Amino acid sequence: MKTTKVYLQKPWKFSEDSPYYISLKKYPPRNIKFIQKDEFKFIHSGKKFKYIGIIKGVGRNILSFLNRSMPNSILTSKSENIDLIHCERCLSKNNTPWVCDIEWVGQFWKTGSPRGSEDKIKKYLESDNCKKIMAWTEWCSGEIIERFPSVKNKVEVVYPAIEEQKITRDFNKKKITLLFVARRFYEKGGLYACEVIDRITKKYNFVEGIVIGETPKKVLDRYEKNKKISFLSMIPRERLFREFYPKSDIFVYPGFIDSFGFPIIEAMSFGIPIVSVEGAVRRELIKENYTGFVIEGKQLSKRYMENLVDLEVIEGMCKRIISLIEDRKLLRKMSKNCIREIKTGKFSIRERNKKLSKIYLEATSNDWNFKKF
Repeated sequence: MKTTKVYLQKPWKFSEDSPYYISLKKYPPRNIKFIQKDEFKFIHSGKKFKYIGIIKGVGRNILSFLNRSMPNSILTSKSENIDLIHCERCLSKNNTPWVCDIEWVGQFWKTGSPRGSEDKIKKYLESDNCKKIMAWTEWCSGEIIERFPSVKNKVEVVYPAIEEQKITRDFNKKKITLLFVARRFYEKGGLYACEVIDRITKKYNFVEGIVIGETPKKVLDRYEKNKKISFLSMIPRERLFREFYPKSDIFVYPGFIDSFGFPIIEAMSFGIPIVSVEGAVRRELIKENYTGFVIEGKQLSKRYMENLVDLEVIEGMCKRIISLIEDRKLLRKMSKNCIREIKTGKFSIRERNKKLSKIYLEATSNDWNFKKF
């Protein structure tokens, strides 16, 4: 069978390497060869992430001020024969076949949010060159169709995938480790996670907590007396996978602003049940009482995320974590369910590649093959 060459087009030169594309390039669909121009990369840690985030934020604000309706579109230039362009969370200016994947509808705009006129975006999506719009979730799919109903037939949900981690868990051990990981501390619910971990580690002498992220000083000062909580700055993904996920038992992750939340499926790939808070896609990622628990939350604001104003969320998370700590059979069952969801479920590489193979084949079925575009 012929090998199909697919060019992966990034939207930003300094865009971070998403786990979505790490998995895609490491485990491509059968008979698919991904091509991508070498670009500047950086490690997800500390100051580098912070400064790149500031640069991108300023850039988006300038774009928003100058032209709020500017499409997030890229003209791909590559002197190599290819069959299809796969736009990573962006649109294509090329007059050739392309597909795009999208985490949330705002990524169609340069500003990173759905501001301004939709007419320019609609023109790209309705183009004959646009063969498929791959939404990461049903929630995202619904957003796209609501704003652009004319392209409903082009929209298909293709869940991100991640590989199963081959580890052996000891469910008979006494010690339990709670883990929180996030780059954007307050927005991902870091303050609430710290409060929950603080309460649980004080209740049980055999429970410890690990918080990984850029934790603000005032939060560190608040919990410094609890020596059972370890605070670490951002670390490379390889170290996180090698040292911290394997020894953790319960993932404490409110994830307030997530439109997906890769830490959730990363934890699942290690067989770690998740305790989270209601949000856009939370119940789509976490099956209640199967791979974790989702606590009802309220409308979010900066004040909400930076202050412990919702005690019901904190108490609800504590209650679910305690149920896992005190019922090891339930913990073991949920852990196995998490692995099953990654190995054969909707987040499996097999399911993703089956969908992608079909999409790529259909997109190139008209023999569009083009050279040196």
